[in-house]
Amino acid sequence: MSGSIGFLEPRADVLSRRKAIVEDLADLLPPDALIAEPRRLVPFETDGFISYRRLPLAVALPRTTAEVAAVMKYCHRYGVPVVPRGAGTSLSGGAIPQEDAVVLCLSAMTRIVELDYANRTATVEAGVTNLAISEAAGPEGYFYAPDPSSQLACTIGGNIGMNSGGAHCLKYGVTTNNLLGVKMVLVDGTVIELGGKALDAPGLDLLGLVCGSEGQLGIVTEATVRLIARPEGARPVLFGFDTSEAAGACVADIIGSGIVPVAIEFMDKPAIEICEAFAHAGYPLDVGALLIVEVEGSEEDMAAMLASIVGIARRHGVKVVRESQSAMEAAAIWKGRKSAFGATGRIADYICMDGTVPLGQLSHVLKRTGEIVEGYGLRVANVFHAGDGNMHPLILYDANDPEDAAKAEAAGMDILRLCVDAGGCLTGEHGVGIEKRDLMRHQYSQADLNQQMAVRAAFDSGWLLNPSKVFPLEGRPRP
Repeated sequence: MSGSIGFLEPRADVLSRRKAIVEDLADLLPPDALIAEPRRLVPFETDGFISYRRLPLAVALPRTTAEVAAVMKYCHRYGVPVVPRGAGTSLSGGAIPQEDAVVLCLSAMTRIVELDYANRTATVEAGVTNLAISEAAGPEGYFYAPDPSSQLACTIGGNIGMNSGGAHCLKYGVTTNNLLGVKMVLVDGTVIELGGKALDAPGLDLLGLVCGSEGQLGIVTEATVRLIARPEGARPVLFGFDTSEAAGACVADIIGSGIVPVAIEFMDKPAIEICEAFAHAGYPLDVGALLIVEVEGSEEDMAAMLASIVGIARRHGVKVVRESQSAMEAAAIWKGRKSAFGATGRIADYICMDGTVPLGQLSHVLKRTGEIVEGYGLRVANVFHAGDGNMHPLILYDANDPEDAAKAEAAGMDILRLCVDAGGCLTGEHGVGIEKRDLMRHQYSQADLNQQMAVRAAFDSGWLLNPSKVFPLEGRPRP
């Protein structure tokens, strides 16, 4: 990409003390829990938003909350910025460091502390992967509902930072709807606990503030999340339409009718072809757009919901209706959707955007998205969570061509502006990070931003936690 996204200037006083800082941190951590050699720092210089890279000062790999607290206390005392990191799957640059920052990577904190089936909760350390929670609770008939496409790799700490969602968030909600409590280390090393196993906690809803704060308020080391009983049955159905506009209108009418499927996923023709070539899921190739609609419950409940949904789809000219007939077919349908990002990466470089729009605006935004990308001479594949209007256009480009990269970046920014102008917002589940930071002014007034920054500064007045992220560099308070 063009490299136009800026960073704060590294703190010269921190850079000048690098050797001493590394030595001090080494004294605070076990021998294998600190990385400082430039060669070994390279894997931490970027995240899933690979277009920008910065080599950090050092990487700490704590295994306990006490070790996290020790690192935070030291960095606060000496004014060293800290960038929290989970698995590095962020698609908005949320974990990209700076040259003067210590990356605090929680990937070694992988303990499942407790599975409490009586209260339907799981308490896990921040480095536990999203999918591992469901795998641990599965034998007892429970699962953890948020399911981002990266759930095999992404960690619960990162999910909390970005308020991640996934295909099934239409019915079950995103991370904030499934988070009950956290253990968190503040910027000065103080350890606090928010929430717990109860459905509601007294006092201010600081837990709601922390979820989605992108690592700017503290470092979550442990989380208590809801476990949900597996439904009696679940059935995905494929619906093929001639056009994306027809599919988008169908989604709006399904939700408008009062039916709440567990998921409604959308793919346009380029995405269908890409995913089918990779996953061989049996997707129809003679349609312009595809919906995956999944319902769950008893056989009678599923049959009733599907009858209503099929009726709505027929009013929008559906060409293909294909109901999964076995667990194998259902798994294949979801494999194609879950593989979309990786499958696209096999054929081209791409930027994955993340904007949310009102369902009534889906058809309009889909049409304008195609026009915007075509106007830059590029291609786009659309695959997204249609049920809640969370769009993920994949803009295809050549990363080795600076002009192509600049066009892709500009097209992406235009699409996000379109989402806001249509009554939506800049992000649904990927966060703001670096990618959307300078578009925050398009979504919010300066008064709005000032209030948000005041809340941030109440937790971290020195702006040491995850600097350069979320808020535009111009106009923010300086420590």
